[in-house]
Amino acid sequence: MRYRLYLDIGNTNTKIGIGDGEKLRASFALPSDERRTADEFGLSLVALLRLQGLEAEDIEGGLACSVSPGISKLVRDACLRFLGKTLLFAPEDVPVPLENRYALPHEVGADRLVGAYAARRLFPEVFSLISVDYGTATTFDCVEGDAYLGGLICPGVLSSIAALTSRTAKLQGVSLEVESAVPAPGISTATSLKHGFVFGFAAMTEGLCERLAAGMRGPVAVVGTGGFASVIARVTRRFDAVLPDMLLDGLRLLYNERITG
Repeated sequence: MRYRLYLDIGNTNTKIGIGDGEKLRASFALPSDERRTADEFGLSLVALLRLQGLEAEDIEGGLACSVSPGISKLVRDACLRFLGKTLLFAPEDVPVPLENRYALPHEVGADRLVGAYAARRLFPEVFSLISVDYGTATTFDCVEGDAYLGGLICPGVLSSIAALTSRTAKLQGVSLEVESAVPAPGISTATSLKHGFVFGFAAMTEGLCERLAAGMRGPVAVVGTGGFASVIARVTRRFDAVLPDMLLDGLRLLYNERITG
């Protein structure tokens, strides 16, 4: 069996999926650090493949989306040198088959466009969709039929925490795991912080999805993705589905549709 690489190159992390045309076999995350060399990244790729019992010759190709041009070049060079494969990028090399209604279509982040495409293909029975991705930023992307309408860009969970704790010594090193289904007045700094962030982002998600859906043709399904989606899903019923690796799955579907046919 031949496998493929799927890479979501973000500002904070680069997510790597290994799979075939049917499903993802495994996923990993490496820091997006422009100080790394192509050799270092390539050796990490080889190690991850071997962890799955695979070698370079088992990989038939790869597809990526990126919001970091510097990391894109590093990763492309690594794939060519260590795997002998030319890594393709969406939408530059592989167009995303959605009507892009952004005023300046090239301004849409590749991750947002691929995420919207993934939601569309994974939920074909629903006419309107909102994809909520909890990454470095929290993004809300709207789809009607096969049209990408645009969306919203809001602060990210971890970047917001980093901004707050960097200026407040008493708020360092707080976990965001919550046991309660409702917010409570915090009787400690740690509880105040974690409830404020978790329920605050849940309320933002609920409120913005409700307002966005009011202007869309119903019914509207909401899909949560990104590393923090599962935490938010524990305290809100707004999601119709939570798929942490939806963007990697979107790259898999796009590879099937546009490359292998």
